[in-house]
Amino acid sequence: MSEKREIVAEKATGLRSINNLILVGIMMAVGVVLRLCASFLVLGNMHPNFLIATYCLSILIVRPNIKEAAVIGFISGCISQIGTSMAWIGLGSETLGGIAMALLIMLPIAKVVKPLVTTFLTTLISGFAFVGLAALTYANPMPFAQFANMAIVTLVTAVLNCVIVAILSVPVDKIINK
Repeated sequence: MSEKREIVAEKATGLRSINNLILVGIMMAVGVVLRLCASFLVLGNMHPNFLIATYCLSILIVRPNIKEAAVIGFISGCISQIGTSMAWIGLGSETLGGIAMALLIMLPIAKVVKPLVTTFLTTLISGFAFVGLAALTYANPMPFAQFANMAIVTLVTAVLNCVIVAILSVPVDKIINK
């Protein structure tokens, strides 16, 4: 009697899978559209950074390696150049954010709160990297009032982003992993 062969489909992670690459592309496109059109979602002149939210969600679902996450962040930084008043800073801050998200999802955090914690921390890292680079390049030395204002915006953006990613991560994960 011959042995039964079992075929085990291994879930592809990272950008080596065409499906994952397409997902990241779609998420980035959604982030651009929301960034340009979603001025309705404003909280005291502050709003979510949909590019950060969409790359956090992409990295959370796709689980790329560090280099791939850096590329995702860098592409987000390139896209963020549209309509920015501080050119080129987003390239560094978003690349750092992508790397941070890839590292944070490796931590042993409960699956229920992982989208909240990782997105919140990633947005803070990216936001404060942006503030730091702005202080070094555009406002050296940066007045405390300006720093405080940018820090508050970063904090509120982090809260909004983590809520968006936490809400969207469940249905997106179910659709991708059905």
